[in-house]
Amino acid sequence: MFRSFSVFNYRVWFIGALVSNTGAWMQATAISWVVLTELTANDAGAMGITMGLQFAPPLVLVGVTGFVADRFDRRHLLFVTQGLLLLLGLAIGILLLNDAMTLPMMYAFALGLGVIAAFDNPARQAFVSDLVTRENASNAVALNAASFNGARMIGPAVAGVVIVAVGTGWVFVVNAVTFLAMLGALLLIRSDELIPRSRANGAGRLADGFRYVAHRPDLIVTFSMVFLIGAFGMNFPIFASTMAIEFGQDADGYGLLSSILAIGSLFGALLAARRDKARIRVVIGATLLFATAATVSAFMPSYWLYAVTLMFTGFAVVTMLTTANGYVQTTTDPALRGRVLALYMAILLGGTPVGAPIVGWVADTFGPRMAILLGAGSALGAFVIGATWLLVSGRLHRHDKKRFRLTIDETRPLSVVTPEQFSDQMAQTTPIPLPTEADLRAERERS
Repeated sequence: MFRSFSVFNYRVWFIGALVSNTGAWMQATAISWVVLTELTANDAGAMGITMGLQFAPPLVLVGVTGFVADRFDRRHLLFVTQGLLLLLGLAIGILLLNDAMTLPMMYAFALGLGVIAAFDNPARQAFVSDLVTRENASNAVALNAASFNGARMIGPAVAGVVIVAVGTGWVFVVNAVTFLAMLGALLLIRSDELIPRSRANGAGRLADGFRYVAHRPDLIVTFSMVFLIGAFGMNFPIFASTMAIEFGQDADGYGLLSSILAIGSLFGALLAARRDKARIRVVIGATLLFATAATVSAFMPSYWLYAVTLMFTGFAVVTMLTTANGYVQTTTDPALRGRVLALYMAILLGGTPVGAPIVGWVADTFGPRMAILLGAGSALGAFVIGATWLLVSGRLHRHDKKRFRLTIDETRPLSVVTPEQFSDQMAQTTPIPLPTEADLRAERERS
């Protein structure tokens, strides 16, 4: 489960990411609560707009951000993005502490955070593959998710307590300080132990990532499922905050719900780390589990029963997303990995500007339970897409010996190779000499 920890660079990265992610979850919790309760009168629609502004830039800038992640040194790029995120978090905290924050200003900060994150996310995801070998990439991705969700258990609960005790402004200040852990980790990483990055002819073209995915039906299906889940199913700040208010809870109750969600998420990430490789059938199965868990949670009559169902929801969504991320990383041409991951992150996060305002409007108009059911319906649609592809592609077939047993062909997809690349590969291949007549005669005598 923890085999990637044998690599020094990955251990340093993991610790820095855990501290930084804790601060990031504190900030995410505080932003949602500030917009919902301090800058508006429980307006879930405004919170949906705030989420949309944060997650729109990865979709709009997908071509540029993927190119930057593949073209430039990812470690140096992360220095810049993490430093800018530190400054923005500190600025928000100072404005809140001085009672100078307004809703339009928070919208502007949300957009700024989204633009920086658009460059940070693909670089951070692809940098994991620079830290460990290809054989450990899936494990490293899953442990990254464990770090992310371990921080998710701590961050929202701490944020809720801090908000109640001393106010929301200090949450952003604490988050700014936690970025120092990531910057320190980037400084400690040994450059000479990083895995050499693969580069291919024409790798600098922005459209190569799109063309590559267009020739991979398995990636198209994976991205379609991820889009539906990201757009309508993963609006947990809206779900948890509005349900907390419905159950008569304050900021600490909202933060606790987010932390309980992370308990299931952490288990999902750790189980993903145990698997030898990421499989698309796990992605499909997890979407069905997510649809089921979300549906059940929408009908829970009390705060604590709703909290229990969130553990299953968190387990399902992280199992799905961690496996999808690992599948994309381990089956993609390394020379195009940054652009393909940028497209993956754009589809995952870029669906939020579409779905979050709709989910927020549904929560305002029909109540939070209907908003949760909308997310469950999107997960069911994602499952139908994956299951249909599994049948049409011929990967699902009957067992040879057992009448009612079905098996799934998990044959690893081949990367697309252009004619020029094929010619180059053939030119570098040492030809096998044909046997001469003397060789054949000697072979017959030995026989």
